[in-house]
Amino acid sequence: MLAADLGFDRRPAVAALGGGHGLYANLSALRRITDRLTAVVTVADDGGSSGRLRKEFDILPPGDLRMALAALCGDDSQGRLWAEILQSRFAGNGPLGGHAIGNLLIAGLWQKVDAVTGLDMVASLLGSRGRVLPMSAVPLEIEADVIGYDPLHPDEISVLRGQARVASTRAEVTRIRLVPQGPPAAPQTLQAIHEAEWVILGPGSWFTSVIPHLLVPELADALIQTRAKRILTMNLRPAGETSGFTPSRHLEALAEHAPLLRLDVVLADPRFVADDRDHLEGYAHSLGAELVVAEVAMRDGTPRHDPLRLAAAYAEIMGL
Repeated sequence: MLAADLGFDRRPAVAALGGGHGLYANLSALRRITDRLTAVVTVADDGGSSGRLRKEFDILPPGDLRMALAALCGDDSQGRLWAEILQSRFAGNGPLGGHAIGNLLIAGLWQKVDAVTGLDMVASLLGSRGRVLPMSAVPLEIEADVIGYDPLHPDEISVLRGQARVASTRAEVTRIRLVPQGPPAAPQTLQAIHEAEWVILGPGSWFTSVIPHLLVPELADALIQTRAKRILTMNLRPAGETSGFTPSRHLEALAEHAPLLRLDVVLADPRFVADDRDHLEGYAHSLGAELVVAEVAMRDGTPRHDPLRLAAAYAEIMGL
């Protein structure tokens, strides 16, 4: 369904930052209200098909970029077919086993053209309702300080390296870094941030999909300096690397990694903030933001964002 079909006369320029399933859900909502849409995607994945291709060809990990492209496919039968093809994986234990078709397509194009040109070519092929860009021009690794990883020394800080290890840890993550430190941002990404009317950070894995954007110096500066309104979209429950975190602790972790960042809106589902609403609202205000609580979860009770509900919440916030 197109933005015009939903009655939106004005289509704002939006940049959505994240990775993985969180960004997929966000883009699935945003493409319903605008086609002036840029996805800015993390490039630190080192697991599965992406990790294998990254290691073999020394390229950006294509998996999260592929998922973003799939999310931007149209709602017609051809668009949904392309999305399914991109996400499909080869079966078996052979050399192609486990690889997503979309990952191989992107990696193949990158043998001929630069990363951004290759992604633009795939977007054109798919008729994507937006553009997909990497947050950095080089592949990155995530390094995390965690407490409770070593059962023999539960109070000591351990260091985990690699997105897959950090995302799956049950230890408490206290801080993350990017390796190499101070990586360059893709110039097209910086341009998209500065030209956006709205910038949306989250939802997604807090330490491996959301906060990493704030650790690319040029990108962090662009997020601080942009004239765009900034929305932080919260997750629906604490899980994985933020298991046990309150909603306000999520904001605290964000501020610890980017103390100069200010927000305009924090969007959260009522079930997530029920026991922490006052603290979350206070912390949001300290970052310059209004807390907006809206029903954005699936009606079946699963911790997934409903694209139509999330689109409606964004439309309300943006005054569409």
